[in-house]
Amino acid sequence: MTYTKEAIKQEVKENRVEFILLEFTDMLGDTKNVELPAEELDMILNDEAMFDSSSISGFSEIQESDMYLVPDLDTFLILPSLVDEDRSARFICDIYKTDGTPFEGDPRYILKRAMKEAEEMGYTVNVGPEPEFFLFKLDENGYPIREMNDRGGYFDASPIDKGDKVRRDIVRTLKKFGFEMEASHHEVAMGQHEINFRFDNMLKTADNIQTFKSVVKDIATNHSYHATFMPKPFSGENGSGMHCHLSLFKDGDSAFYDEDAKDGVSKTMKQFIAGILHHADGITAITNPNVNSYKRLVPGYEAPVSVAWSHSNRSCMIRVPNTRGKGTRFEVRNPDPTANPYLTLAVLIHAGLDGIRNELDAGEAESRNLYEVTDDSVPTLPTNLKEAIQALKKDELLMNALGDHTSQAYVDDKQQEWTEYSLRVSSWEIHRYMNK
Repeated sequence: MTYTKEAIKQEVKENRVEFILLEFTDMLGDTKNVELPAEELDMILNDEAMFDSSSISGFSEIQESDMYLVPDLDTFLILPSLVDEDRSARFICDIYKTDGTPFEGDPRYILKRAMKEAEEMGYTVNVGPEPEFFLFKLDENGYPIREMNDRGGYFDASPIDKGDKVRRDIVRTLKKFGFEMEASHHEVAMGQHEINFRFDNMLKTADNIQTFKSVVKDIATNHSYHATFMPKPFSGENGSGMHCHLSLFKDGDSAFYDEDAKDGVSKTMKQFIAGILHHADGITAITNPNVNSYKRLVPGYEAPVSVAWSHSNRSCMIRVPNTRGKGTRFEVRNPDPTANPYLTLAVLIHAGLDGIRNELDAGEAESRNLYEVTDDSVPTLPTNLKEAIQALKKDELLMNALGDHTSQAYVDDKQQEWTEYSLRVSSWEIHRYMNK
């Protein structure tokens, strides 16, 4: 929906809104917000809401920390979950510097730059995400414990599936946020769930992913559960992914569909796929951003490890579903829900466009079960965060996509994370080596 400043003022007045939440996302993908009284609405709409960014991951040093929260008017929403006597509204904001220019480290700005590059080549990109999550029980003090909410499995029904009421409340709330919902179900692992919402343009989808994660956590808490998007909370179980379905359009028609091709897939689509495969190692540092992410990317648990594409083979990094026509798309299967959605979609766009621009070759679709391939005929994704970060540092295209500020800050942060992890001694090591 398109809003004007006057329409927003009218809605705030008619709905007796008391508080305005200004939301934004930091480099690591965490949602932040500043809350202001509704009396400050004129100041907010005049782009004069300033905040101190010095303690925000990936933002600015303390000597240049003052920045502005500039609301995207189209993201205005009166929050549906709060009672009448405590009415709040929210904006998703872009970050601007004091000289009036966009902050180059704002993840939303980084995605906008990627979308602009696609537009300059005549393309628009849509994406449909599939974020998964686990529900854990809480102790008597309200803290999560390592006990899942049920013992259900894939598509199980109640009473084995004990998360159905939670999912329904999440769906109801998301509808009030304007989401077009598609499906929800119990996933493969015990206590694991998936809720899908309709695809949209890249920016709207990234905004929606952030809203989705906040709603999931809030509703889970209301049901006395803790929702986590941690990729692999248990060994021996499937992890949580965030598969991303991408479609490309030019002049209103699918650039991925070719009715004359044997498989219905266009040359442009295969080049876009080739670009992502070519930059896969560096992309993984963004789509799988933490130490735990790589505990999910192992053979045998339905997560991809092979840098390849297929039509129906889920052991590949990229899969092309059977839908053709305007619905022609491909699914990138390695991202997980801890990834910053703005940075994730930005690097996927840049890599795909690089494939088109340089007419890269994706090779033949893979039909083998790559989990069972033991030779080196198919390249594999990085096995840990250190390898992924090293690949990102060497990938000039991706580093430029992130920009000088974020690329360096991100690499520094993740190298520090790897160092901290490497210095830890786990219970597995104690058990295995204490008596050696």
